[in-house]
Amino acid sequence: QVHLVESGGGLVQAGGSLRLSCSASGRIFSINAMGWYRQAPGKQREFVAAITSGGSTKVADSVKGRFTISRENAKNTVYLQMSSLKVEDTAIYYCALDSTIVAFTSREPDHWGQGTQVTVSS
Repeated sequence: QVHLVESGGGLVQAGGSLRLSCSASGRIFSINAMGWYRQAPGKQREFVAAITSGGSTKVADSVKGRFTISRENAKNTVYLQMSSLKVEDTAIYYCALDSTIVAFTSREPDHWGQGTQVTVSS
């Protein structure tokens, strides 16, 4: 069983910054990939960014240059630093974990958090 807990969401003005965190616990292999998806109201869930335990990353074009993903392997924690936020970044942000980063773009990861709300006001 894998348990993912997100934190750091909230309300921010356009142009501002937020940092999301996600901590994983349970039966976690040392080699894995963690990342983020988001789902805006009335839209499908979309991939945002992912990072392997070795530090390789994938980032969606829509957030490239504004969002940075990082992780602390010793803490099984992944971060999403979001800058220059736009109103259209408003969504529920979900943390996910899988054994491979390929899962984040070819299918859906095996493990998910409950999500954290990010609201960007104009």
